[in-house]
Amino acid sequence: MSHDTYLIALRMLARRELSEAQIRQRLARRGESQESINEAIARLKSDRSIDDERVAGAIARTHAAGRNRGRRRVLQQIEAAGIDKSIASRAVDQVFQDLDPDALLSASLEKRLRGRERIADDREFQRLFRYLSAQGFESDKILAHLRKYQPR
Repeated sequence: MSHDTYLIALRMLARRELSEAQIRQRLARRGESQESINEAIARLKSDRSIDDERVAGAIARTHAAGRNRGRRRVLQQIEAAGIDKSIASRAVDQVFQDLDPDALLSASLEKRLRGRERIADDREFQRLFRYLSAQGFESDKILAHLRKYQPR
């Protein structure tokens, strides 16, 4: 095994948590051989430097609580990191059991309204709906929250 490939991967992980897929991709981009990548990954897994479950949990916490995103969007972010769907699902379930999805939705909406008490018109209502939907919130909950801000 190329000891260098292992050290390169370790340096990548020192900067931030990365999934196995992300490490593989970055090492391949650097031109490392498939054999040395596989050996480095095996070693990183054995010393627990790479742990997709830990990475999935970190992504879930960051995107849910830190960025006020809904369940669906958080799941997409984890899967985009190349993490298996079952691991992603467990991480999202675990993070969201301690969070109030309605509070996340309210926080996301209030940030967009910038302190205003009302939505200006139908166009803004639709724009906010699309935004909140893209943030991973459920349609029925979005509508319920938006209706509270509609002009009377």
